[in-house]
Amino acid sequence: MRRKVLITMASLAAAMLVSACGKQENTTANAPAAASDAQASAAPAGKGPMGVAFVYIGNPGDAGWTYAHEQGAKAVEAKFGDKVTVTRVENVPEGADSERVFRDLASKGNKLVFGTSFGYMDSMVKTAADFPDVTFEHATGFKSAPNLGTYDVRTYEGAHLAGVVGGHVTKSNVIGYVASVPIPEVIRNIDAFTIAAREANPKVKVKVVWINSWFDPGKERQAAESLVGQGADVLMQNVDSAVVMQVAEEKKIHAFGWDSDMSKFGPNAHLASAAIDWSKYYIRTVDEVMQGTWKNTPVWGGIKEDEIKLVAINDKAVPEAARKAVTARHDAIRDGKYDPFTGPIKGQDGKEIVPAGKTLNDDEKHQINWFVEGVEGSLPKQ
Repeated sequence: MRRKVLITMASLAAAMLVSACGKQENTTANAPAAASDAQASAAPAGKGPMGVAFVYIGNPGDAGWTYAHEQGAKAVEAKFGDKVTVTRVENVPEGADSERVFRDLASKGNKLVFGTSFGYMDSMVKTAADFPDVTFEHATGFKSAPNLGTYDVRTYEGAHLAGVVGGHVTKSNVIGYVASVPIPEVIRNIDAFTIAAREANPKVKVKVVWINSWFDPGKERQAAESLVGQGADVLMQNVDSAVVMQVAEEKKIHAFGWDSDMSKFGPNAHLASAAIDWSKYYIRTVDEVMQGTWKNTPVWGGIKEDEIKLVAINDKAVPEAARKAVTARHDAIRDGKYDPFTGPIKGQDGKEIVPAGKTLNDDEKHQINWFVEGVEGSLPKQ
């Protein structure tokens, strides 16, 4: 990396009276009320290196959600070199305390701040209102402001492709799903995975265990082992470590990686990984802020934009029929010929939720709070 600044826990505490570091995320400021997509773009960055900050919920490590964002940050450094100074703040908890981190980054001259976790939303809204000359970008959020934008990846499309494979591979007809936090984003991923798995194998049941955390290796292990005990011979996950893959390797079953390629953590267990590529979006956003053309238009990329894909498919474990089915489904989604949330879709109770011929629009997808038929498990109270 070229101009990299890493904020340590000690220095951050001294500067902000905060006891933990946080990671940076791409965020754009906006008032709690929805702002028009036609809002004027932010002012261009001034002379000298532009300060770009990323706020992370965890440590990048070598796999998972934060790791994927870090690869995007590195891509920014490689693309812009001495034109940018990139700062990361790691292990920033969601909630009110994160506001201090965002305010500190803005007050230190950063012109673009990315917040990479859903729970940063309200803190970023408040901070953006007080720093109108700073551009904020919030990953997976839905509140915006003139200088606060939102961005996300259609991870449900990657989950759907994984479901195609899972339905072909399972022999017990039980797939275990280690789930993080019960918000629409995660519920949507579970549903999309299940729809595809049951299309390939109508006998499949997807058992869900919630850990109510984005990153908790201990709970992730307990959940994975519990699902294996319930008969799962394939594991899927929506958490931020590779522990689920490691459990699958130990138990001699199969599993999928999430957010990044996790094949090295379970060479025999690994079926494929639903991996996110943030680099194109981060490079484009930095350039827009530099040029003064940035706008707070919400962004939700996916297979079409080459931002989510199923990678490192295990040819030894995944049959040719499944690989062909994945390719066909990938291309259909890319070309706009298929959407996982096109009816008829039945709910967990067997009653129709989405009628034949109807496809949920993006607003409806963002509000999904129901399980589809084939999912076994309950939704915790929101």
